[in-house]
Amino acid sequence: MTGDVDTAAKSGAAPHIPAAAYRNLAMATVGFGLTFWAWSLIAPLGPHFGETLSLSSFQQSLLVAIPVLVGSLGRIPVGALTDRYGAKLMFPLVSALTIVPVLLLIVVKDSYGLMLVVAFLLGLGGTTFAIGIPLVNSWFPPAKRGLALGVFGMGMGGVALSGYFTPRMAEHHENLPFIVVACALAAYALLAVLLVSDRPDRPVPAASLGTRLGRAGRLRVTWELSALYAIGFGGIVAFGVYLPTYLKTWYDLDQTDAGTKAAGFALVTVIFRPLGGWFSDRVHPAVVTAVALGTVALLAIVQAFDPPLNPGGTIALLIMAAGLGTTSGSVFALVSQVTPQAQVGSVTGIVGAMGGLGGFVPPLVMGAIYSAKGSYSIGFMLLSDLTLAGCVYAYGRMRTLRPEGEPAGS
Repeated sequence: MTGDVDTAAKSGAAPHIPAAAYRNLAMATVGFGLTFWAWSLIAPLGPHFGETLSLSSFQQSLLVAIPVLVGSLGRIPVGALTDRYGAKLMFPLVSALTIVPVLLLIVVKDSYGLMLVVAFLLGLGGTTFAIGIPLVNSWFPPAKRGLALGVFGMGMGGVALSGYFTPRMAEHHENLPFIVVACALAAYALLAVLLVSDRPDRPVPAASLGTRLGRAGRLRVTWELSALYAIGFGGIVAFGVYLPTYLKTWYDLDQTDAGTKAAGFALVTVIFRPLGGWFSDRVHPAVVTAVALGTVALLAIVQAFDPPLNPGGTIALLIMAAGLGTTSGSVFALVSQVTPQAQVGSVTGIVGAMGGLGGFVPPLVMGAIYSAKGSYSIGFMLLSDLTLAGCVYAYGRMRTLRPEGEPAGS
């Protein structure tokens, strides 16, 4: 079936996309969104925990960053396990297991030490990215994968859902967000058992987990894409977990207002991620990546000069969100172009891990810089330098990238 689709694409005929492809795309996107909401439950409540537990800026940053670290590294084995066992098993399993740390937050919310432990376990929710990418990639032909993967990437809107709804639900009852998310995950896990299906002819690797990860790690493109994704998606994650704190600390917003504006930032990234994939189906994804990162670099400089939130700061932050969202979509359009189907999960796991790790470091850096200097300007200038470097590399090197075995001039 896959061969027929690819042959049709090469011959210029419009490939037939089965209804199951759209069903799995919808289920993967919803599952990604719900587990991402669970993954980012702590961030919108970070200022609250900071006050009730008397945390320093660095301690608060560490609390919101730990799930990012664990969820990122966890994508490596989860992606490889998805290659072997399929998304039909992995999606409901990971969704169901994520319920445990979500409910444990109710029990440990008065202890910083135990919160760190549960935050570690909560990182499991961030691994579903490495399940959905190979699932969607297998169901859609190459000419449609950029948009399909971009649509799946809209599941990162779970961060926006968390930023908007979590603090509002907490105002009604402090445990309500955790109960609602746990129930949603349970319902999804049951639906996923019934509705998620792996493509019947998907290649199942026979090699061991370590061997497959080793092969993926030896591909140069794995690390090139990892670096770009660490900038694009890492920037989204970093803003997702730290923006409420930044807005509350620097612009004196209350928790709910800061969470709402952070949700708006996340929503823009969600909208522009499929656009990044859509553009990449029409223009080389490396060019799309370069333009998007160059835009982020420019606006990060603007924000480093601490403009008033309305309208200067808001405009700068939203345009940065658009650029980061576009980048996260275009980079995975590159992944689908140059990675063998049987290795997509393994490569996705590594690339996704690096993207998440890219979101782990900035909150700690921002917290440390603010504690030492009383300003966030240095952090935004570092962001500008990093995105400019990614822009140059994407345009200068990645435009020459071709699928393995295909000559550069083809």
